[in-house]
Amino acid sequence: MSRKISSVVGGKDAAAIETYASTNPARTAEVVAEVGLADAETFAVAAATAKEAQREWARVPAPVRGRVIASIGRLVEANTETLARIVTQEIGKPYGEALGEVREIVDTCDFFLGEGRRLYGQTVPSEMPDKNLFTFRNPVGVAAVITAGNFPVAVPSWYLVPALLCGNAVVWKPAEYAAASAHALYRLFVAAGLPDGVLNIVFADGGQTFAGLERALDAGNVDKVGFTGSSEVGRKIGELAGRHLQSACLELGGKNPMVIMPDADLDLAVEGALFSGFGTAGQRCTSLGTVIVHESIHREFTDRFARAVREARIGDPEQDVLAGPLLDRKFADRYEEYLTWIQPHHRVVTGATGRITAESPHGGFTGEGGLYYHPVVVDGVRPDDRLFLEETFGPIVGVTSFATLEEAVELANRPGYGLSSSIYTTDAKHAFRFREGVSAGMVSVNNSTSGAEAHLPFGGNGKSGNGSRQSGMWVLDQFTRWQAMNWDHSGRLQKAQMDVADITPDRDFRL
Repeated sequence: MSRKISSVVGGKDAAAIETYASTNPARTAEVVAEVGLADAETFAVAAATAKEAQREWARVPAPVRGRVIASIGRLVEANTETLARIVTQEIGKPYGEALGEVREIVDTCDFFLGEGRRLYGQTVPSEMPDKNLFTFRNPVGVAAVITAGNFPVAVPSWYLVPALLCGNAVVWKPAEYAAASAHALYRLFVAAGLPDGVLNIVFADGGQTFAGLERALDAGNVDKVGFTGSSEVGRKIGELAGRHLQSACLELGGKNPMVIMPDADLDLAVEGALFSGFGTAGQRCTSLGTVIVHESIHREFTDRFARAVREARIGDPEQDVLAGPLLDRKFADRYEEYLTWIQPHHRVVTGATGRITAESPHGGFTGEGGLYYHPVVVDGVRPDDRLFLEETFGPIVGVTSFATLEEAVELANRPGYGLSSSIYTTDAKHAFRFREGVSAGMVSVNNSTSGAEAHLPFGGNGKSGNGSRQSGMWVLDQFTRWQAMNWDHSGRLQKAQMDVADITPDRDFRL
């Protein structure tokens, strides 16, 4: 039986203008949720509602808000299996990975519950007597958060938890195709005791969301925009925020490189490439884009990697598999376009490409009823190929070669993204030179390009984002504004840089 869900604004269900069917990509005939999609006005009203609620929420002492975050963590933990199964059912993420995604919410709450007691400012010495200087973190106000569906509950928590902890109210717009997962997470947040209007959830398509966000910004009801999604849409969100003198928090796509040095442990490198390239069917922003292998081991690595991919288990995400289906029909259609980028000078080393069917199975799996696709490794990609330069959201990885570490770094940076990267080496000098040269916001050594932890900064540069960071204490700068205060208790006007005592040295003194 499918769920019927709708937007919730100020604690009340909001009207819908149309219905969207969120289906199970492993069994596309199965409707997981019937989702009422709202219009732009609903989004704008949600922002106005949040603004009203935020005033009282900001007055709640930060340590008390931290206890609410603690309650969210415990509620999510108690509902781990149920929430993970909804994620698996709705987006086809393997259940083991879905459990890990839910655990990430708990980790995020565990980290931030203590930040309610550590929203520190500073006391700063003044240049004048009888005067004290202070700094304070204030909430920004209302945050509009727009998230993708490949991590339908973990990534939203990176925004929602710190935003709420800092005293902000939120309007959250999740991806339609992951609406059931998002709605379940919303209910857990509300069960922790959030007042009506502090967290609002709006389901809408892209056009209505953008129009509603523009209205809310024009009305002065949104003070921060957070967006996770494609670089193309991120540019538009960034432009809109910029017109309103805001810096959006943008977490965008990636073309994440993995460099394999000649001294690498190849078994470990193959394992890392397999997971980062094809876990979640290659549908992570941190998924491996191109393996950049030293020319002396290129053939050996590629043969091993191709064998591992051919032997990898693809199938029902409720089973123990490396990957399940693609997230949604629109991603499957887009992925089929990426396959047309394979050129005559390329060499597909893994066999079949395209949809897994009875006529084109993977192992013994026929993919019946689902959006299952063959994992593909393409050798011989060149620096000017679309397969090398552009993000390919799906189970396809390119392979190229290099002669020197300097060349490898140049190749790693060439696509212009800067989210995640990896190097496999046993030489510390190689690891640190790669770190210094690569443009990515995140670097792994002898590990995959995927795998964030809740207390480290997450984010990218270039086409991958505008330098904003999520997770850990660094994200507090996204959801607070610094306020400076000076308190003069001298009883007279003291003018900075003017009424300052000067102690004169004898500059002509010599021993």
